[in-house]
Amino acid sequence: MKDSPRNTGPYTEIRNTLLWILPILFLMLFWMSRNYVPETPDIPYSDFIALVEADNVTRVEFSGDVIRGELGNPRALGATGQNYSRFRTRIPQGGDPDLLPILRQHRVTVDVLPAEESGQGWRILLSLLPLLLLVYFVWFMSRGVFRGLSGGDPRGIGKLVSTPSRVEERPEVTFADVAGQENAKREVAELIEFLEHPERFRRMGAEVPRGILLMGPPGTGKTLMARALAGEAGVPFFSISGSAFIEVFVGVGAARVRNLFQQAKQSAPSIVFVDELDSIGRTRGTGLGGGHDEREQTLNQILAELDGFDKKESVIVLAATNRPDVLDPALLRPGRFDRHVTLDLPDRKDRLAILQLYAKKSPLHEDVDLEALASGTPGFSGAELKNLVNEAAVKAAERNAEAIQDQDLQEARDKIMLGNVRSLIIQPEERRRLAIHEAGHALVAYSLPNADPLYKVTIIPRGRALGVTHQLPEGERYTLAEDYLRDRLTIMMAGRVAERLFTGSLSSGAEGDIHEATALARAMVTRWGMDPEIGAVDLTQSEAQPFLGMEITRARLFSEHSAEAVDQAIESLVDDAESKASEILEKNLDNLEKLARALEDRESLDAGEVGEILGSGRENLVNFPPRSADGK
Repeated sequence: MKDSPRNTGPYTEIRNTLLWILPILFLMLFWMSRNYVPETPDIPYSDFIALVEADNVTRVEFSGDVIRGELGNPRALGATGQNYSRFRTRIPQGGDPDLLPILRQHRVTVDVLPAEESGQGWRILLSLLPLLLLVYFVWFMSRGVFRGLSGGDPRGIGKLVSTPSRVEERPEVTFADVAGQENAKREVAELIEFLEHPERFRRMGAEVPRGILLMGPPGTGKTLMARALAGEAGVPFFSISGSAFIEVFVGVGAARVRNLFQQAKQSAPSIVFVDELDSIGRTRGTGLGGGHDEREQTLNQILAELDGFDKKESVIVLAATNRPDVLDPALLRPGRFDRHVTLDLPDRKDRLAILQLYAKKSPLHEDVDLEALASGTPGFSGAELKNLVNEAAVKAAERNAEAIQDQDLQEARDKIMLGNVRSLIIQPEERRRLAIHEAGHALVAYSLPNADPLYKVTIIPRGRALGVTHQLPEGERYTLAEDYLRDRLTIMMAGRVAERLFTGSLSSGAEGDIHEATALARAMVTRWGMDPEIGAVDLTQSEAQPFLGMEITRARLFSEHSAEAVDQAIESLVDDAESKASEILEKNLDNLEKLARALEDRESLDAGEVGEILGSGRENLVNFPPRSADGK
């Protein structure tokens, strides 16, 4: 049975509000009437004494220098036509020694109260505060908010949780503001035609994908790419983070999803962008404790909205994540986020374009070589390159320079790659050991033909390290050769070997080197099949995430015999690397000593300075012939 108009609409809300508030108002009026004190007139002290002597005062109260009294005859102060039962006066300065005898003589009851304090009005307001809060609470309930959260009015949730999305009518960012990522631009460019001319695709019976998933490492420009797409198409852009859908109350996230998509449909053609999709799109029904009801309901609502698009609605949904492996399969099936666009870390050409883009706003000195900087920043993301230019600008501003110099860019790169410089007091013995350790890394890295070129070696504490030997690859590497990996192992073990050769003992400074060398050797054996005895067999443990419910125990997928063989192969690789490093350093002890002393004196050496210390080049060092096919 439908409700009549009298029982629905805004009038019902007003009526319900009054039904809650009016009883509270009556209670407040009753409380105030019980505590109401009529107006008390002030009279001269001489009139007060006259009233006492006329036996018109029955009671007085002393509060400091204030006297309040009660009259036996209310008309005693009726000169103005009013009747008063109380009065107030003040004791003269210095007091009146005859007052108490007069009061006793006329049988007046005397009370002594604490002296009056200022702020009487504030005390009254504070006493009313609980009632005011109660009124506000009742009014809030009448609006349907608490009723909605408790289940009495589900529509209250939708009113409470307006979608916290960012809306841009037409983003100013275009593809011209996205340097590099040409492959990704080409993949999403056809969506612009669909948004501008949807009838062309409908006439051919084509359906452009509704969901586009942007994947890639952090900082590669996924959000920027989505905004640029909306800017190129000239359509409204609705952006929201996936975590904004998650609330403690079940159903809030689903209501926000409905709200967001409703706004997008009303503004069609438009683009909806959901950042960090993995925060709500993880595989459902997983985990040690089961699924999260709010997250799963939110995900279900997103799936329903993607399926509920009408063919005439020109709305495209973009999402970004750097964890596509944890997404629910239902999100990735055809008809939903079935088109995947990968944004990779930029190569040298793209890094140069990104640096040129961000350097446009800053004055550059003529000694700045952006091409060399792009070559020397392999593995940097677009966000890191932007940060590099900004850090250099900050350093130039601190020096009050007129332009950014190459030195500013180099220091900014070192800060990003190596960490901030730390001020530590290092004892001379420990400083000597640290210089020998890093000199061992640098000398072996400089001598091996398959190693990456040496960039810098320093014993200045940076980041979490006391010393750093840094290498930069000459170009982009997409596969790693065995010879290159073995040389990396040798370089990692060289610091430990140098310490043992010069000091006759070892230290904990090689902890990080040992950890990285062991991890690399394990990957060579179990993942890449680079041990001739074990062969091309995948002996990695399951990489499933236990908290995603894919695996509760990390069971080993091979026998004890194979595990023992893996351990022996890893140990053999690390031992071979340590033996090779020892052989190189033993034959170059003089060069190692010179390099260590130079590090103690200068603290930091670049590749050119290392070359000057070691002689004309690698020909002065011991070079080893390439390995045979069996790796020995």
